[in-house]
This record gives sequence, structure tokens and C-alpha cells, in this order.
Amino acid sequence: MRYFLLIFIMCLMLGCSEKPQTSDLVVHYTNPQIVKPFALNDENGEIITEKSLHDQWTLLFLGYTSCPDICPMTLAKLSQVYQQLEKDYPVSVWFVSVDPQRDTPAKRQAYINYFDDEFRALSGPHAQLFPFVRDIGLIYAINNSTEQEYYVDHSASVALINPQGELAAIFKAKYTVNEIPLIDVHTLVRDFKIIAI
Repeated sequence: MRYFLLIFIMCLMLGCSEKPQTSDLVVHYTNPQIVKPFALNDENGEIITEKSLHDQWTLLFLGYTSCPDICPMTLAKLSQVYQQLEKDYPVSVWFVSVDPQRDTPAKRQAYINYFDDEFRALSGPHAQLFPFVRDIGLIYAINNSTEQEYYVDHSASVALINPQGELAAIFKAKYTVNEIPLIDVHTLVRDFKIIAI
């Protein structure tokens, strides 16, 4: 009798153990938000819609191919994240260029292949891009300069879309004085695994 009582108490204790907590570097939506319909073009010129988000976890990052620092460094980190997750999870990484004027499909493809040829590189006219970006909780700003060289301000965070096509989380960049804001690979992978339970 004592033996069964001990097992019962252990089961209760294990059953009542709390789920691990995510870090301060993630905004986790316990009620995920549906991603509204959109249509963008990928690196092959094919139209990609919200249906392409289904049946996988999607890590989505904004940027542009002329970006001097945040974009290449974040994509390098996302390559590490992808390598750590893709064996156990259906996961995809989308780079969304917010500089459609300069970032042609061929340019996006060459850029993304440098990091991982499994990544996708999307873009589209600002009339489609801006509502999509706002819908997934990120932002960007571009000036109407006629100069050939210009900067595009954009989020350094990474959005996470769940396999139902819903915004599940935003992984925030880590801000350190005098350093470029970047995601932390270890923290992102840990938080992802907690969210994906």
C-alpha cells in the first residue's frame, strides 16, 4: 500500500511541475494571432501566400541585401538556429527584403544561398510588404531618396509563425552598449523548444 501511495504522490508531483519559462528576449503570444492573407514573391519569382506558412514553424526576419551589419550577422545566427532545430522540427527560415527596388529575385537568391540554400528570400511592392510586416509585429522605414546607396531601418527581431499559420512569438534582439543588436542563438533555440511543446 505504501508503495502505491509513494508512486501516486510522485505522479502528482511530476504532473504539477511547472512548464519551463521563456526568457525576457521573447514575446510569446499564448493566444497566437492569425496572419492575414498576403502575396509576396520568392527568390524564384514564385508567388508565396499565407498558405505557405502552414505545416511548419517559420522564423521570419526582415532586412535587405545591402545591409552592412545586422542582416548578415542575424542570418548567420539563424543558420546556426536552423541547424540545431531542423532535425527535430519542421522549420523554415524566411528572409523578407524590405528593399524591393534594389533586391531583385536573383540578388535575393544569391544573398540567401550564402547562408543556407534552404532559406527563402521574399519581397514585393511596399503596398503588399508594409501590411504584411505590420501584421507580424515587425516594422521598417525607407526614405524616398533618389540616391543609389541608402539605408533601410528595420526590426532586428525575428517573428515565429506556428504550423497553423499564426504569429506565435517575437524573438527580440539582445541590446548591449556599443554592440550591434542581435538575436542570441542559445536563448532563441531554448525559447523555441518551450513554445513548440
